[in-house]
Amino acid sequence: MDHDTAATGGVNEPKAPEQFRNYAAEARSSVREFYRLNHTHQTMAFVQAKKEEYLGLTRRRMRVWEALEYLDTLVDDSDPDIDLTQIEHAMQTAEAIRRAGQPRWFIVTGLIHDLGKILCLWGEPQWAVVGDTFPVGCAYSDAIVYREFLEDNPDRHDPRYATEYGIYAPAIGLDRVHLSWGHDEYIYHVVKDTLPIGALYALRYHSFYPWHKDGAYGHLTDAQDRENLKWVKAFNRFDLYSKGDGKPDVKALRPYYEELVDEFFPDALSW
Repeated sequence: MDHDTAATGGVNEPKAPEQFRNYAAEARSSVREFYRLNHTHQTMAFVQAKKEEYLGLTRRRMRVWEALEYLDTLVDDSDPDIDLTQIEHAMQTAEAIRRAGQPRWFIVTGLIHDLGKILCLWGEPQWAVVGDTFPVGCAYSDAIVYREFLEDNPDRHDPRYATEYGIYAPAIGLDRVHLSWGHDEYIYHVVKDTLPIGALYALRYHSFYPWHKDGAYGHLTDAQDRENLKWVKAFNRFDLYSKGDGKPDVKALRPYYEELVDEFFPDALSW
């Protein structure tokens, strides 16, 4: 274990809330390089092209548990707090929600929240799938992690996107704002006809830290966004702070979660 990792408790180890998302510690050198690529290439044109490519959901039909197992080879390069497999982190988050006595729909949200990372297994680079999200098409907030790398984004020099509102109107609503492309938007579209609105907000915006953590971009939100921010914040506490809980016993927990998945997703979904 290197000095910086030891100083912050290490990935997957118990630590205080303020020690999570400690990008300054540089416990994993891949994180900084990840955000350099992400912030350089996530342009409006790129986001629109990926939505066109994937949101028709014509790639394959797959059940949720099949998707969890399919994803299980991936480790997220953007995350300084964890190096679990995806199914381990999915259960870790869901178990934290379950222990808190939350509704079953919120528990299953925890289980599936990162399934959009399947995009990595279909050839997308991690910088185009994981990590914090932020709006494109308007000025960048100082709350965006590694904000300095956005200086190399071509949109930074496009006058259409240089103002606070850019191409958007005041209180336009996040549903009409283009965020940097990633797994949040993708899984939202896969399950948007299945789960309640609180779950959909948690899925779609759990990586939008500038909004739900730092309060940025409030000028673009509408009443529905403000009402459902509570679910995004609640979900984030379980998703982030459960990362120090250690590895869950996947084999022992699987029967419970198979039953839960069958309750909410009895049929195959379009991906």
